[in-house]
Amino acid sequence: MELYITDAQALATIDQTVPENSLTPAEYEIVRRVIHETGDLEYLSLIHFSDKALQLGAAAIAARMTIIVDISMVQVGIADHVRQTFANPVFCSTEVIARPQIGKSQTDWGIQTLVQRYPEAIFLIGQSQSALSSLAELIDEGTVNPAFVVATPTSFLDEEIAKSRLQDADIPHICVYGQKGGPGVAVAIFKSLLNLTWLAYGSQGVN
Repeated sequence: MELYITDAQALATIDQTVPENSLTPAEYEIVRRVIHETGDLEYLSLIHFSDKALQLGAAAIAARMTIIVDISMVQVGIADHVRQTFANPVFCSTEVIARPQIGKSQTDWGIQTLVQRYPEAIFLIGQSQSALSSLAELIDEGTVNPAFVVATPTSFLDEEIAKSRLQDADIPHICVYGQKGGPGVAVAIFKSLLNLTWLAYGSQGVN
């Protein structure tokens, strides 16, 4: 993976600062990228990886499965890296033309529409708390069986429950617990996993 000198220096500083932990090398690579993006060492304890999340997530990416995101910021943030690697189709819930539902935001009904089309997609929910709750409900109903989920909305009670439901449903996922997160964190997590996947399945990584 090619790095700018300033990035390499920053990552080296993070390595010297982060205490010993039980993360695997691949998990640590993702966490250090989030720390690099945010400047917040607390993410070392806030990011949760489900069992075999990275292996199953990487396999889904390499299989060029469709990626569904909640907002355009996430779509823009990953677009170049996806295009340079596995070229997965990427759809954003806010860009879906569908009939709105009473009591549902555009993101919510956009997610529900895309779920019907791609029930086994990769889902990146970076900001929308209600979209995450809707996705969790659809999983509970058996309407959707995501190949992999990244969930980073800032969490209060309902969103913590929604993230826990991903674990209960045995869906491969990476979640941020607590009142931190956001679309930039979702992008950092996915780009790091994408690079690890390209190293494993492709010829070279991307920065």
